[in-house]
Amino acid sequence: MNSEKEFDFLVFIGRFQPFHNGHLSVINTALEKSQTLIILCGSAHQPRSVRNPWTVSERETMIRSSLTAEQNERVLVAPLMDIVYNDEAWVRNVQATINGLITSYHAQPYQSPKIGLIGHSKDQSSYYLNLFPQWRSVAVENCQNISATPIRESLLTSQQNEEQFDQIVSGLPESVKQWVSTFQKAEVFSHLKEEFDFIAKYKQRWSDAPYTPTFLTVDAVVVQSGHVLMVERKAKPGKGLMALPGGFVQPDETLIDACIRELREETKLKIPPPVLKGSIKKQRVFDDPHRSSRGRTITHAYYIELEPNQTLPKVKGSDDAKKAFWVPLAELNPEKIFEDHYFIIHELAGM
Repeated sequence: MNSEKEFDFLVFIGRFQPFHNGHLSVINTALEKSQTLIILCGSAHQPRSVRNPWTVSERETMIRSSLTAEQNERVLVAPLMDIVYNDEAWVRNVQATINGLITSYHAQPYQSPKIGLIGHSKDQSSYYLNLFPQWRSVAVENCQNISATPIRESLLTSQQNEEQFDQIVSGLPESVKQWVSTFQKAEVFSHLKEEFDFIAKYKQRWSDAPYTPTFLTVDAVVVQSGHVLMVERKAKPGKGLMALPGGFVQPDETLIDACIRELREETKLKIPPPVLKGSIKKQRVFDDPHRSSRGRTITHAYYIELEPNQTLPKVKGSDDAKKAFWVPLAELNPEKIFEDHYFIIHELAGM
């Protein structure tokens, strides 16, 4: 191991949607200061969305295509799943991932490795730099103030000619520009663009409001015998994804009544409302600012635990739901679940 390096391992956490020259600048600095760089790709194991268009493997391809062969030998890339409503669980996940990689790749196990965290000093990355006091932090300036969000949104906004495309991707490494250009021709990009256009039109309807609107919804987490009741979304956004039964609160109803109404409308669950209300074991507000692409949306979720039975109640998709079905809790796949519903289930079901 190179004894001149300040760190044995530096850790860089980001979403890289897409990977840009600002990220590359951090990597170059990290490799100057450390023997090995660990890159944790956040928002892993989520369905594609306008906020997260690219998978971890695609983002790793972007990263590695921008590095030299020597640099790639010193870089480890691993997925990092968001744990939206539990910072402590997210921190434990980071710690476990890093400790596992260091155990596998530390060349001198008889010596304690020198570990640090590296990230931009003036964006959300600076938040996580303070969550791990056992590791030194290295804050770096944001190269040319490049941000992934306007790049991503400009790519999805409209069909670009060659000159417009070159301007949009000017902050990306050359190899990533080529990769993105190819990706734009894929069918999955067309679906993402349609979703982005839908969301833009949705937001446009509220453009004349004096204040940015906040929407209020309800969701039902109905569990029986280790199964949770889910629906398949019929329309955008998230068409085809699994979701919790729920929807918007009407002006003339309480939150509980809205939840029971949406549950029965979307699943045709024939359990009487008084029984459903009596089966509510807990409730919680979920308000992550980024939880919905449609805008600021706060949901009030109710955990409804039905009496165990060998036969699950019959359900049928209706209204906004194409299908309704029961899913074993152990078989939930976050890559197929809408917005933050996977994390809502985890929080309320105590998984």
